[in-house]
Amino acid sequence: MSKISSKITVPIVLVGLFSIVIFVSLNYEQLGLTFYVVLLFLSVYIFSFGFAVGQNFSSPIKKLLEKATELSKGNLSSRVYLHTKDELSELANIINKIAEELEESHIDSKIIEKTADVKAKARTQVLEESVNALEQKVRSRTTELERILGESRILQRHIKEKETEITRLKKEITKLNSKIKKNKPNKRV
Repeated sequence: MSKISSKITVPIVLVGLFSIVIFVSLNYEQLGLTFYVVLLFLSVYIFSFGFAVGQNFSSPIKKLLEKATELSKGNLSSRVYLHTKDELSELANIINKIAEELEESHIDSKIIEKTADVKAKARTQVLEESVNALEQKVRSRTTELERILGESRILQRHIKEKETEITRLKKEITKLNSKIKKNKPNKRV
């Protein structure tokens, strides 16, 4: 038995038993076996009545509590349907309205999240294309620079070869000049 059922059932049963005790105490000298049988059935009836009333009052509250717990755990499609015409039914309607608004808000946030994802992907794609274009430019420039560097090295080798050849030719010219000077008669007048 739940707490709320016991809070309703126990007072009803106690009042019924208290009434029986008062009735018995007023007329206990004239009581017979049939009275005790009736008293037993009356006690069972009072207990059953108290239990039934407790369950009748507590079951809508239990439903409200269960659905509110489901909502708190994130089940936004959970709804409470009570067919009573009292404040508990009004409370169930308010909980249902809150659940609907939360569900709509959750759906709206999902739509916003998807829209943001699409926009982010589009911007990311544009940035990736720009990065790819820049990388291609860098690669082509690097390739061009490497080609120019290769040509420059070849030219440097040619220059060194030419310098070496010029140096060799200078030496030969110097040798030839010295031979020419040796072979040339000295003319003095």
